[in-house]
Amino acid sequence: MVSKDKMLGSLSRKLKTSSIGKLYRSYRQYGESKYIARHFSSYLEPVIASSASLEEVSYRIRHNVYCDELKFEEIRDSGMETDEFDDYSLHCLIKHSTTDEFAGTVRLVRPTEAGQELPIEKYCISSINNDSLNPRNFNRKNICEISRLAVPRRFRRREMDKYDGAAVGVINQQTYSEIELRCFPFIAVGLYFAAAATAIERGVQHAYVMMEPRLARSMSFVGIKFEQIGPVIDYHGRRAPYYINQPLLQSSLKPNFAVMLHQIREQIRKQGGS
Repeated sequence: MVSKDKMLGSLSRKLKTSSIGKLYRSYRQYGESKYIARHFSSYLEPVIASSASLEEVSYRIRHNVYCDELKFEEIRDSGMETDEFDDYSLHCLIKHSTTDEFAGTVRLVRPTEAGQELPIEKYCISSINNDSLNPRNFNRKNICEISRLAVPRRFRRREMDKYDGAAVGVINQQTYSEIELRCFPFIAVGLYFAAAATAIERGVQHAYVMMEPRLARSMSFVGIKFEQIGPVIDYHGRRAPYYINQPLLQSSLKPNFAVMLHQIREQIRKQGGS
């Protein structure tokens, strides 16, 4: 006689491979994303680094991730990771409202003068094979690059996710509530939205980013459809050049994440993001 547990296990396996199972998983994922989008603003908020002290917070998070943890850059005596592009960048942070800790940072490199380049232009321009979207085709004031996304280890769920774009949540359940834990897998999404909102509010038309294809795929889950404009190369790991603009961003976002982007834009606007 087949046991009840075996029967249930067999049914579960069949569901996983059936169209009904796929529909169920899609529904469950949609419900989860809807829940996260609704609660994101309850625990996390975007902050523009509008002062030297907030910029320093951003640089220290970057040092912690890029120098101390990932070893992508050399350790700095100052404890701050900076480079030449910071002179014409806007920095965004995500703050955890309950503890007032900063849960991540990202920068928007925005050249405004001749001679100011994007990092992708200086280091990876040869990897771009879509000539129509080469950043050098556009006015300096109309381009930007989203880069240096970094999230402290304590806000990441899995130890294996150590690439700079992972930013998939926190594991410390003694400090954060179960509801809050549901929000942290989307810290990276919140950071990209904060950067996108800053660019949109300032009228920047074309955005670029170098990232791992698996991160691009995970962003597509919420409807952020980056367009790959070149092959994967070895640049701080296996990465490819991607492009996005406002129409591409807003045309594909799932409804609840469109609301999330709108909320973040409102918060950025109140802080002088326009």
